[in-house]
Amino acid sequence: MTTLILALVAGAVVGLSLGALGGGGSVLAVPALIYLLGFTPVAATTAALVIVTLTSVTALTGHARDGHVRWRAGLLFAAAGIGPAMLGSALAASIPGAVLQGAFSVVAAGAAVRMLRAGEEREGEHVAGPVRAAGAGAGLGAVTGVLGVGGGFLAVPALVGLLGLRMRAAVGTSLLVITVNSLGALALRGGTLHELDWAAVAPFVGAAVLGAWDGRRLSAKVKGTTLRRVFAVALLLVAVFMLVDAVL
Repeated sequence: MTTLILALVAGAVVGLSLGALGGGGSVLAVPALIYLLGFTPVAATTAALVIVTLTSVTALTGHARDGHVRWRAGLLFAAAGIGPAMLGSALAASIPGAVLQGAFSVVAAGAAVRMLRAGEEREGEHVAGPVRAAGAGAGLGAVTGVLGVGGGFLAVPALVGLLGLRMRAAVGTSLLVITVNSLGALALRGGTLHELDWAAVAPFVGAAVLGAWDGRRLSAKVKGTTLRRVFAVALLLVAVFMLVDAVL
């Protein structure tokens, strides 16, 4: 019963983050799976990909209906990341758990600092060149594959800073990127899915899907800058905790 409650609570938080911010779900899912539900780092990254993929698809439909998805930019960004995501996923199994956890915490901390330093939401949109967008997408795909994260917590700043999207459009478009990258990474981990504890993963997914709908409604009511800063602080705290744990 304790496992079920923890999975439901953690799933709701992850879904809320994905729905409201277009990212951060996997950054929260991985530590929740490790510290609350007892998953190994490798199993946690695989389970996080499953959770984030299903939740992102759900959230994406709502944001697309609201007109907040830039399909062309998102598909270009995601297409460049598919290959690196699959390669990174293949390499992840050979990386020690402590190294994987430490790398995860460093990337998460960097993303948190970047989000805290980001300026106010811009009024208009501009689109970066395809080469720059593809380069950013490839890097994001590699991170997705190795660390088992959908990449939204990195995609949103990149879509705003490199592709010039406004915050709400970046949130919706990042969900498209997350879905494609996560599916690419999962393609090489399909043989290990049966090893997951589905008694914990299934309720986690269910709560996350429901939380994503609430997150989408929240994003329409709260200023994007406020949401981003609150999440960045929480992300930074999680990153510091995981880094200390990995080192000690």
